[in-house]
Amino acid sequence: MTLYGKGFYIWRVLRCEAGDVNAVANLASQCGLSHILVKIADGSSSYNVNTTTGEDYALELVQALRERNIACWGWHYVYGYEPLAEADIAIQRIQELGLDGYTVDAEAPYKEPGRDEDARQFLTRLRQVLGSFPIALSSYRFPTYHPQFPFEAFLEQVDTNMPQMYWVGAHNPAEQLQRCLSEYENLTPFRPIMPTGSAYLQGDWQPTPADIQEFLNAARALNMTAANFWEWANCRQNLPEIWDAICAFPWPPDPANEDIVVRYIAALNTHNPATLLALYNDNAAHVTARRTIQGPAALNAWYQELFTHTLPNATFSLGEFSGRLGSRHFTWSAVTPSGLSAQGSDSFGLVDGKITYHYTAFTSSP
Repeated sequence: MTLYGKGFYIWRVLRCEAGDVNAVANLASQCGLSHILVKIADGSSSYNVNTTTGEDYALELVQALRERNIACWGWHYVYGYEPLAEADIAIQRIQELGLDGYTVDAEAPYKEPGRDEDARQFLTRLRQVLGSFPIALSSYRFPTYHPQFPFEAFLEQVDTNMPQMYWVGAHNPAEQLQRCLSEYENLTPFRPIMPTGSAYLQGDWQPTPADIQEFLNAARALNMTAANFWEWANCRQNLPEIWDAICAFPWPPDPANEDIVVRYIAALNTHNPATLLALYNDNAAHVTARRTIQGPAALNAWYQELFTHTLPNATFSLGEFSGRLGSRHFTWSAVTPSGLSAQGSDSFGLVDGKITYHYTAFTSSP
């Protein structure tokens, strides 16, 4: 199944809402989460199971979530030293929990030389038993930082890529997400990306509510159908304002069908020209009352000027819009932190779902 919307990773069930799975499920529903990814295995062993009593905390959580129509995926940290045993425990847990999807979390152990064959053995066994069951990869955000990791061996047999797009130490998630996407587009095969963002405290660094909005706006603007966050217990216990920011962010039920005008406003709110350029054809023309510009370089310069000088750090809002097929007409407004406001009226000409012609006119006032 394709995921749409916001999701959260859960590491240890008992650390979430004091182990009350109904409280977890209720909060997930109230927050507008579409899916939860719960840890089901570590290496060749089950996880979130009481080794003394056999009580399966993951199963109890899955049942509570399913009652609230929230998709349930399992995630599994793998080492690769026993790929077939790891595949077998994954299959067992997927089947006994009745999961909607499975995410393989492959990190440092797979950076050792010659691990491609282990990755292929692991995934081949999964596919032999599970067939077309949804499988995702969770690993590093920038492949160029990890040249020893067998990205392509994993991507050959998964359906979705869930890179750990953590911007720890910085506050530029949109820029980093664009780079993450670009680097994975250079790998073969490319798989649809559903990134995982930072919702945890690390040392003296933490994400801000503005980071969360920027990250999710960027994911939507880049046509990603879903995004996840790491990690439930850390966020709930240490960062209540981040939990609130994630809950407050509206995510449509199917962003793949979201109109390009809505995606354009979301892209403006990332303040990142790269997310805007992803909506344009390469030869697109942009017309204002002063001049006409054409091509990615000129568009990039125009949006840089808009975000840094014309309407710095503005929040953009969509007014009314109309049109169908190859054209759109819409109004918008913007307000900057310094109190500058703007009112605009734009038109798009579209070819193959991307902007080929863009006319914009707006007035601003202090």
